[in-house]
Amino acid sequence: MDWIKITVYTTTDGIEPVSGRFMQLGITGLEIEDENEFNEFLDETRDYWDYVDDELVEKMHGDTRVIAYVSDDASGRELLSAIRGSMAELSAIDEEDLFGRLEIEIEGTKTEDWANEWKKYFHTMEIGDRLLVKPEWEEISDETNRIVFNINPGMSFGTGSHETTRLCLEALEKYVTPGCKMLDLGCGSGILSVVSLLLGADEAVAVDIDPNCVDTAYENADMNKVSRDKYHVISGNVVSDPDVREYISRSKYDVVAANIVADVIIGLAPSAREYMKDGGVFITSGIIDGRQDDVKAALEESGFSIESMDRRKDWWSIVCR
Repeated sequence: MDWIKITVYTTTDGIEPVSGRFMQLGITGLEIEDENEFNEFLDETRDYWDYVDDELVEKMHGDTRVIAYVSDDASGRELLSAIRGSMAELSAIDEEDLFGRLEIEIEGTKTEDWANEWKKYFHTMEIGDRLLVKPEWEEISDETNRIVFNINPGMSFGTGSHETTRLCLEALEKYVTPGCKMLDLGCGSGILSVVSLLLGADEAVAVDIDPNCVDTAYENADMNKVSRDKYHVISGNVVSDPDVREYISRSKYDVVAANIVADVIIGLAPSAREYMKDGGVFITSGIIDGRQDDVKAALEESGFSIESMDRRKDWWSIVCR
């Protein structure tokens, strides 16, 4: 299997939060390159060496790096998108600028080549009983009775390739009914909210902390002929931004979906309940194996009753009411 090297540029203070973000996404094999620790090591061991390679010193100068590897396939590309969104979120809450620039470098792949790289791995997929997810560059050769969702992944998470998105889409098939209102927390590409509208929802609101997701979600909505009268995408922090909370609170929702990570879902649980109609359904996913009981407990503590818990590979989805 081929691998993609991902480097996040941060600071010594940023090592722990950046590493934690990777681990929330199920990526545990990390490399840390920290100039401060390197210089401390040189000072502490100065009696044991006579020469240090200049290239090594130059490599360690100026930045702290957290390095990870993901598989070079559709699932790995999804993780890359999730990492971008997670670093954007971390940057947004770093008010004291402790964690540095949090820029991402992908070895061998320029940002402008992202779409072409996607084309190697991302193909039309049947999901659940009624959905067909199709990249915009592919054609359907045979007639289908499935609801077709066309997508250009852009730089945002959510194509249906990753287990967490599939779990959400399968749940939406079950719970989205004609005329309902839907809220998509952490919308990424907009796949969950746009698909909800294609399934018959009357209105959908989508929120993501990464401002780049707004354009991507609207572009995917336009590609599927979803009217912007029914679809509203905003950027901001649903927990701490009063303007975002006020905007969302204009309606009560029948279905709320959050395909994020365990800790964020735990933090969202009380807020999500405030936005929902009585009997509304909260679909959560992105929960790495081992954290499902923590999320279940937080949901129950916030007043939800668990409808179902489903697992695919190392990921869980919890649906509650």
